[in-house]
Amino acid sequence: MDLIRSTSPRPLSRRLRPLAYGLVAVIGLILMLTWGALQVQVTLAGFLNGESVWSKAQKQAVVDLLGYAQSGDAARLAAFRRNYELLSSDGWARDAIASGHYDRKLIHEAFQRGKILPQAEPGMIFMLRCCTDVQHMHEAVSLWRAADGPLGQLDGVAKELSEAYARGQPEPAWLQWQLDRINGLNNDLEPLTNGFSLEVAQGAIWLGRVLFAAVFLTACIASLLWLRMAQRILLRIRGTEERYSTLFNSAADAILMVDDESGRILEANRTAMQWTGRDVDKLTGEALSTFFTPLLHRADGAVTGELRMADGELRPVEMRSSVTHWGSQSVRQSILRDITERVNLEQQRRIASEALASIAEGVIIAEADRRVTRVNAAHIRMTGFTVQALQGLRFDDLRCLADGSPLPNSVWDVIEAEGNWVGEVRSRRMDGTSYPELLSISAIRNPEGEVQHYVAVINNISTAKANEQRLQYMAAHDTLTGLPNRAEFERRCVQAVTTAERERGMAAVIFIDLDAFKAVNDSYTHAIGDHLLVKVAERVVYELGDHGVAGRIGGDEFTVLLSDLHSREQASALAGRLLTVLSTPFAVGDYELALSASIGIACFPLDGTDVPTLITNADAAMYAAKTEERNAFRFYSPRMQADARRRIALASELRKALSENEFRLMYQPTVEMRTGRIVAVEALLRWYHPQRGLIAPGEFIPMAEKLGLIRRIDQWVLQAACEQMSAWDKAGLPPLRMAVNVSANWFGQANFVDEIRMLLEARRLAPERLMLEITEGAILRLGEEMERTLHALHSLGVGVAIDDFGTGYSSMSYLKLRAIDYLKIDQSFVAGLPDDVSDGAIVESMLTLCRRLDISPIAEGIETEEQHRFLLRAGCTEGQGFLYSRPVEPNVIAQLLSPGRRQGNSHLRLVPPEAG
Repeated sequence: MDLIRSTSPRPLSRRLRPLAYGLVAVIGLILMLTWGALQVQVTLAGFLNGESVWSKAQKQAVVDLLGYAQSGDAARLAAFRRNYELLSSDGWARDAIASGHYDRKLIHEAFQRGKILPQAEPGMIFMLRCCTDVQHMHEAVSLWRAADGPLGQLDGVAKELSEAYARGQPEPAWLQWQLDRINGLNNDLEPLTNGFSLEVAQGAIWLGRVLFAAVFLTACIASLLWLRMAQRILLRIRGTEERYSTLFNSAADAILMVDDESGRILEANRTAMQWTGRDVDKLTGEALSTFFTPLLHRADGAVTGELRMADGELRPVEMRSSVTHWGSQSVRQSILRDITERVNLEQQRRIASEALASIAEGVIIAEADRRVTRVNAAHIRMTGFTVQALQGLRFDDLRCLADGSPLPNSVWDVIEAEGNWVGEVRSRRMDGTSYPELLSISAIRNPEGEVQHYVAVINNISTAKANEQRLQYMAAHDTLTGLPNRAEFERRCVQAVTTAERERGMAAVIFIDLDAFKAVNDSYTHAIGDHLLVKVAERVVYELGDHGVAGRIGGDEFTVLLSDLHSREQASALAGRLLTVLSTPFAVGDYELALSASIGIACFPLDGTDVPTLITNADAAMYAAKTEERNAFRFYSPRMQADARRRIALASELRKALSENEFRLMYQPTVEMRTGRIVAVEALLRWYHPQRGLIAPGEFIPMAEKLGLIRRIDQWVLQAACEQMSAWDKAGLPPLRMAVNVSANWFGQANFVDEIRMLLEARRLAPERLMLEITEGAILRLGEEMERTLHALHSLGVGVAIDDFGTGYSSMSYLKLRAIDYLKIDQSFVAGLPDDVSDGAIVESMLTLCRRLDISPIAEGIETEEQHRFLLRAGCTEGQGFLYSRPVEPNVIAQLLSPGRRQGNSHLRLVPPEAG
């Protein structure tokens, strides 16, 4: 719209004005170059004139000096000195100009002595200053400088002659020698003088040619450029009418040329004709008001109104007008633009603004530099900040992380990469207070992908955070007394033990049990008992002060953690005070109740180096106090509990068993029941204690789980089993499937599958040769983590078998997973076969289930031929038990699998009983 200001071209005089300007510029350029050439010629004339004077002065100085040498005439000496002064004056001026440090007045006086034209002086100074490297000029100046030496020697000869004549008549021989010197110096000067004259003359010729060429070429180029400009201007003038006509009729806006006085239409473009449904002949002469109804006059001069379209529809348009002249006629050019889309956008903007104002969450809109431009009413209610109050601020200026540090650059990196960031921050209100806030920031980009705005949605999560903290507190504290519960108490014990171990300090766990508390509940109701427990907790906490942590881990059982101890006497002193305060009667409601307590103390590291052991030993010491005396305390002693001593000793020895290589693996074959062929072996762990002998897994495995050693044992077993498979492979034995039992503790670790993968890759074993056995109960405890781990193992190719199926709490849902490859039928169901009908029904149901779910069954504990035949008829494919072999050493397995031994026989017994 702004491109079309008039339908008439500009006056011809205005269009030809650039041609006139260009011609004047060409003439001016030629004149300027001509003037410059003249100035150069003047400078050359100055050089030529100076050269002529210099040459004559040099020759005359030689003649005068010869005459003075022969006659001693003082007039001839004076004439020499005048000529020499002229020559040296020119040389001094030349060198002063070349150095750049000179006085123009002195230079002028020197040039005047050399009869230099005054008009040529500026040019000569410039050339001697800046153009000594130009062709001919450089040679001329060099020859001029070369003459300075002989001239100086002539002056020296003149001084010697003057001194000689002043003393009397010189010797003839000496005079002849001086005459010869003068002639020799003249011979040296003559070629320099002639060369200087020649170079100046040649330089003048060369420069004249250059100046002529420069002026000529410049005049030609300027003329050609002017002619090109003239051609383009004439072509532009020729196309002006067509261009204006094209612009006028191709404009998307309707353009009407209206007589300014009458308001009648003089001319209309194609868009105006399409909108009104009339051609230019019908529009011409009509009043603009016939079609356009103005509604609003805006401050910027635009008029908003409605235009009646060809179909009678009234369309919102915006009209802008400007006055031009067609000759003497004043014409108003009116440009009408369809603003239907803009009106709709404004309506949508109003709807969006109203929706934004009604949103319950606070909303902030900011520019790309994060400076706030708009907020909604919810934001104002939350923070008190209006847009005016936030003027110049970025929305992250008022927000920080929970620790008070500013929002890190990583927040904006995430937004740049993903377009959105959500996190918890602390936000400041206008009154200076702060509150926790859930902040969501999104980037709004233009089609080019550049961020134009940021939109932040805020929620005050003070209530949610308070609820979360309350839940965390409830999860870690006893709801009745407010003391730390067992889990929280053990966590703090772990911290204290870790600190004491690092600093080689001491800590103590005190176990408190109320004597005969059950009688209180039975006699005074549980409500009174609860109030009493609260009172007990208050006294324990008061007596403890800031020197430790008290907890409630059971009904009437309290614990105290003392850290940073220096001696056991500190623990005994506290225990004595606790006995005293707890034996003081309690006022509970209308009752006065008397209690006593039994206290046990276990100290780190003397009585245990881990939290479970310390609590267990403190409990044992408490039990000893309760058994022996009551209302007393005891320190833990090994004599208190023989079983505890054995468990603790065994636990300590269990830790060393791995490093001392006391564990061994035995292998029990799994056979294909139809043929008796060995298809797999199960690795079974044995602990051969140096003093205690063989210790059954049922005795040390639960302890390993309690002590947190089970994962290390699992890893050792799996590593040893894989190494044995590699050894059998190197011996050339046929490949077997290796079954290894895995605890839930290790199976549930996030990196379990990665460890299995690395172990197999390190020994170059195919994953399909490994089968991991896990109990049904462990799978149920692991929950969702179990499913992810099973799928990962299945993808790796490692088989998974369910052990002890149906012997505890069961859930069939996990059997639907494709990752379950084997199901082991427990020996408790196999033992009654074939006589026990119930066992038979259960086993047949399991085998049917396996067939339907495509799971391979493995029966355990097969000891008789009858059990073997029953299972084979029922569809069991693989079996394991003493009928085939007891657990044996690896070398026995190697013998069974050796090429010379035939696997499978009519009796199905691979290893005699005594071999096991």
